[in-house]
Amino acid sequence: MILLDDDQMRDFIVNGYVAVKTGLPVVHHQRVCAQLDEMLGGIGNLGNNVLPLIPEIQKVFDDPAVRGALTSVLGQNYLMHPHRYCHLNAPGSDGQQAHKDTYEGEEQVKRHRCRWVLVFYYPQNTTADMGASAVLSGTQYYETADAARTHPEKVLCGEAGTVVIAHYDLWHRATANTSTKKRYMLKFLLTRQEEPSKPTWHCKDTDWRAPQDMAFQERQEALWRSLWEWNCGRLVQANGCIVSGGYQNGQLMDCLDDRDEVVGINAAYILATNGDAIASDLVGKLRNGGAPAWRHAMYSLGAMGVSAVDTLTEALGDPCEKVRIGAAFALGDTGLGGQKAISSLTGALADESAWVRRHAVEALGHIGAASGESTLEIAQLLDDEHEWVRDNVARALAKIGPAAGAAVSALVRCLQDDSRYVRFHAGAALRRIDTAESREVLLDHLMTARWCPLTTIDSRY
Repeated sequence: MILLDDDQMRDFIVNGYVAVKTGLPVVHHQRVCAQLDEMLGGIGNLGNNVLPLIPEIQKVFDDPAVRGALTSVLGQNYLMHPHRYCHLNAPGSDGQQAHKDTYEGEEQVKRHRCRWVLVFYYPQNTTADMGASAVLSGTQYYETADAARTHPEKVLCGEAGTVVIAHYDLWHRATANTSTKKRYMLKFLLTRQEEPSKPTWHCKDTDWRAPQDMAFQERQEALWRSLWEWNCGRLVQANGCIVSGGYQNGQLMDCLDDRDEVVGINAAYILATNGDAIASDLVGKLRNGGAPAWRHAMYSLGAMGVSAVDTLTEALGDPCEKVRIGAAFALGDTGLGGQKAISSLTGALADESAWVRRHAVEALGHIGAASGESTLEIAQLLDDEHEWVRDNVARALAKIGPAAGAAVSALVRCLQDDSRYVRFHAGAALRRIDTAESREVLLDHLMTARWCPLTTIDSRY
């Protein structure tokens, strides 16, 4: 693999994307384009089935530069999500407004820590006038369009075989196609399966330094440093190393609800460096703060890492639903540092709030193998009424892996779930559990469910 280096990884944390070029010959990308022409001119856009229809696309993801970049950003054993789509930008199109994508199969849950990426693959030479994709550098941490649109656009042009890997929440759009050529872009999603325990890029220097050349003005040093520390696998992040710019904690608490989202995020991550001394005050913001303050308090508590776990564990039992939701969300961001909260998170799986259940099971998945003792309780949620809860349960069991062996029978039932994404992640969990029983049932299912890309209305057998 060709891993990213330190500077590329720092740039990804700040700007939210990295572009690489495959080593595949031009003729390979030409064949992909020809098959896309045939698909759209015949049976239509097959969406999620574009990969089994055109298996040559998999070679793009097997390329050393692409595998190396994905490993650098998502760690080992990352997983390709079943949602993928062929985007055709035809001549004369008007383009799009800048937007974030929704998370397939569930409600939107925005996290700063990069556990999901978008992958844009361009199988033809792409110039700006062909309706190329554009990204707003550094906007992956912003919820609002007002904050995002202060950042300049970067139009993604390049030769055939260019692959862009972007933080899932990066604001982006298709631009207008003023040329006479059609532009293809194949979009894929990939997800992290293991929380960072060490750098997974070509790391020579674990000190944080922001890139010297940036396309936008505001600096989020506390945020960037926190994410760098997480990617490096350091559990203790509340170390008081960020200069607060002269603000007192009380002023920063008020800033959490500032109308300017940049101010609120910056305050959240500076406050996080104080550690558990202000964790209870932040829980108060979960209870009484407005929507921005509630969101920023969750980010701040999660960024505190292990130092906030005791306070968050207690908050899981709070009578206020907003507090319980925020506590479960923040514990998810503590990742491997949240092991002390396993028992309380397991209890939260029975919470009357679907959002508490959703965040609690995701947190147990991030904690990983140590959550194996909760497997039976987690597996019970595979019958939850909400698809987006069930999907998170299956994903969590996949992350727990071999320690989740007691969930095999429940996962087998989920192979027939009404949701295509729950079905997929149940299969992914069976694969990761990797016992003789899980392998047998998964292979039996795949042999039955196999879709043949060669079978058409004109060639039925």
